Amino acid sequence: MSEEVKKDNYSADNIQVLEGLEAVRKRPAMYIGDVGVKGLHHLVYEVVDNSIDEALAGYCDTIIVHINEDNSITVRDNGRGIPTAMHTKEKKSALEVVMTVLHAGGKFDKDTYKVSGGLHGVGVSCVNALSTHLKATVRREGKIFEQEYSTGKPLYDVRVAGESNETGTEVTFTPDATIFETTEYNFDTLAARMRELAFLNKGIKITLVDLRNVNDEGEPASTVYYSEGGLKEFASYLDRNREPLITDVIYFEGEREGIPVEVALTYNTSYTENIQAYVNNINTHEGGTHLSGFRRGLTNTLKKYATDSGMLAKEKIDIDGDDFREGLTAVVSVKVAEPQFEGQTKTKLGNREVTAPVSQAVSEMLSNYLEEHPSEAKIIVDKVILAARARHAARKARELVQRKSVLTGSGLPGKLADCSEKDAAKCEIYFVEGDSAGGTAKQGRDRHFQAIMPLRGKILNVEKAMQHKILENEEIKNIYTALGVRIGTEEDSKALNLEKLRYHKVIIMCDADVDGSHIETLILTFFFRYMKELIEKGYIYIATPPLYQVKKGTKAVYAWNDDQRDRLIQDLKGGGSESSVNVQRYKGLGEMNAEQLWETTMNPESRTLRQVTIENAAECDQIFSMLMGDDVPPRREFIEKNAKYAKIDI
Repeated sequence: MSEEVKKDNYSADNIQVLEGLEAVRKRPAMYIGDVGVKGLHHLVYEVVDNSIDEALAGYCDTIIVHINEDNSITVRDNGRGIPTAMHTKEKKSALEVVMTVLHAGGKFDKDTYKVSGGLHGVGVSCVNALSTHLKATVRREGKIFEQEYSTGKPLYDVRVAGESNETGTEVTFTPDATIFETTEYNFDTLAARMRELAFLNKGIKITLVDLRNVNDEGEPASTVYYSEGGLKEFASYLDRNREPLITDVIYFEGEREGIPVEVALTYNTSYTENIQAYVNNINTHEGGTHLSGFRRGLTNTLKKYATDSGMLAKEKIDIDGDDFREGLTAVVSVKVAEPQFEGQTKTKLGNREVTAPVSQAVSEMLSNYLEEHPSEAKIIVDKVILAARARHAARKARELVQRKSVLTGSGLPGKLADCSEKDAAKCEIYFVEGDSAGGTAKQGRDRHFQAIMPLRGKILNVEKAMQHKILENEEIKNIYTALGVRIGTEEDSKALNLEKLRYHKVIIMCDADVDGSHIETLILTFFFRYMKELIEKGYIYIATPPLYQVKKGTKAVYAWNDDQRDRLIQDLKGGGSESSVNVQRYKGLGEMNAEQLWETTMNPESRTLRQVTIENAAECDQIFSMLMGDDVPPRREFIEKNAKYAKIDI
């Protein structure tokens, strides 16, 4: 970090206050999304974002995150340290202002932070409000300052606790168990975000330590995330479970029209695209102007090269944008001083001035690469031509799916037992494994709002198939027509039209065995690759049938895991010594009668549904690729690593 960058004008008066903190504890979901697992982990991201902002400004290169034994969190950085002097307007320490006032911080002052990763969030004050205890320790100006809080209220004024030659901020907080559904942190969830931040901010070392998990030598589990290559390494990481089409990662880093742009892309042999787009370290799941710029630059440049080289001369089919993105893995990251977010989840960039700089960067990067690597360029264009041919075949298959309504009258698959309710928001459909279980489900359901669609065996693994083969598959055609969605447009052959979606709860119900889990995974792979919008809107669920029936005399109760089963056995024994309790292990849905299936798995009053969500799209992509793709070694490695956790019924 150069002396010029470190010119320090970060003082108490740089902290600007936008509004108060009153409503956070009353309506926490409004500020952090929810009070479940996602919201709990979001607290950590808000604190880490402050440290990342210091890194973006050039003052921090080390961040350490501790998951403490009691599930409290400590985040420490070596930045400048939050200012502690009196704030002119608020008449209190700037540290207290940052920690107790919503939307207060240096990121709102353009001279302090040019860009800010945390701008989309609600700040550390929200974390403070939702914690039973928070302690802030600041090292700056040769001293150690500290202040503690309870549910956002200071326990004492900011005080000097010692001297130090170091600088930086340390925050330790304990989430409020009366607000959150759970207060147990998941190491892998935090690790995925820390890894992502390390790739997006090359040269920053982020260490994640789990003090709850200590080995025999007394050393806690810890992982260091550090990337020298940034997005170039990120693209390789995302593609690690796929067979590469080219060995290179094509890379650009620079500034266009005052906007820092970093792009990395490569191609693999798969049939899906995986583009991760970021603005100020925020994963913009819904895309936006930066993604539009990337696609424009990619399509125009590749199409021009393919035309100029004469490779398209013999082709009688049109090439469109989709064809250039088949098998593409790319990461796009831009830094925008004042990002404008739109969309349902506020993760779509709306700044129009970003499109052209990204398009120019991609065009320049790709043009240079194609000219310097003619053999790799030919491989990419051949892949594009193959994708175009497959797309034309898929269009014919898609038209067959769309025409099915004309050919079959009602347009619904023959095996579908539909419900009488017509309001999609009130309707739910069960995709059930096998005709036998499907028959039981049809008998046990509430016909008013529950539809049943039996699936024959294991559906096609879409991770290994081209789109036209997928659309020709009978079971997948039935899923499309049962749901009522329309697929594909001339502009985007993978687009999904949900206007006529017939159910807002799509429930996967499979046997509680290995085959059932495999079928669940196959169906989820299909939804993730071809109906991701249904997952993003929260429409996809997994049913949880019980594993056991524990019975004594005429009394029968159900258990969903081994611990529950053992407790029920003891309860029914009533302290007696008889082994008079009968335990039945359900291997399949067909072993339950219609009344039992309704009572345990389908009745909204008593059932448990697991909603499928996408917490981290990049991680989801690589997991599906590893589990369901053609590349065997990553899958073998996963099985060998996790085999010890598998439970086998004998």
